[in-house]
Amino acid sequence: MSDSLVIIPTYNERENIGRMVETVFGLSQPFHLLIVDDGSPDGTADIIRELQPRYPGKLHLLERSGKLGLGTAYLDGFRWGLKQADNYQYFFEMDADFSHTPADLIRLRDACHDGPGDVAVGSRYVKGGSVENWPMDRIILSYGASLYTRMVTWMPIKDPTAGFMCYSRPVLEAMDLDKIRFIGYAFQIEMKYTARKLGYRIVEVPIIFTDRIAGKSKMHKSIIREAVLGVLSLRFR
Repeated sequence: MSDSLVIIPTYNERENIGRMVETVFGLSQPFHLLIVDDGSPDGTADIIRELQPRYPGKLHLLERSGKLGLGTAYLDGFRWGLKQADNYQYFFEMDADFSHTPADLIRLRDACHDGPGDVAVGSRYVKGGSVENWPMDRIILSYGASLYTRMVTWMPIKDPTAGFMCYSRPVLEAMDLDKIRFIGYAFQIEMKYTARKLGYRIVEVPIIFTDRIAGKSKMHKSIIREAVLGVLSLRFR
C-alpha cells in the first residue's frame, strides 16, 4: 500500500521510462506510479504494459489518443487518482526524463506530510536549488518567466513555473479541476495560483534540475506564448 501517487505524462519516452519506473520503485518510500501516455508512436506504453506484471497494483497506465497537452494529462491523472480505492493522500507531478531527481519525491512528500505545506514545489530558484546543463538563453527565459509571473500575480513563489510538485489530497478536492484552463507552462502557474487563492500553504523545496540527456524536449513557442498571456488573464480574470 502507498499513500502517494506519482503522475508522469509521456510522449515518446521509451529511452527513459523503464529506468524511471525501476528507480521510483527502488526508493525507500513506497510510491505508486501512473503513466499518462498520449499515444506515443515509439511504444512507450508497450514498455509500461511489459513492466506491469512486475509491479502489480503499483504501476498504472492511462492511455490517451494523441498529444492533448501536459496540463490535461495531469488533470486526467488527478481525477483518476482521486477515484481509486487506494485513497491516495499525496499526488506528484514529475517528468519522465530524469530532469527531476526521483529521490527528491521523498523530500517533497516530507514537506507536506511532516512539514507545513499543503503544496510542495521542487524549486530551482530558492537557496540550494539550481539548474544544470542548460544553455544561458534557456536559463534567462526560465528565470525571466518566473520573475514576470511573480510581478503580475503577486505570488511569493520563487519558481512558479516549476513542474515537480506535490499536492495534498484536500487541495485537489477543493479545486474545480474542470475550470483549470491552460495546458503548458501556464498550467503550472494556474494550479499554484488557484491553490493559494483557496488559502492553502505552498512551500518550496530546493532541487537541482538537470536538462534531459535522452529524448527530445517538448518546449515550443506556443507554450511560451500561452504562459505570457495566461499569467495576465489569471491576474485579471
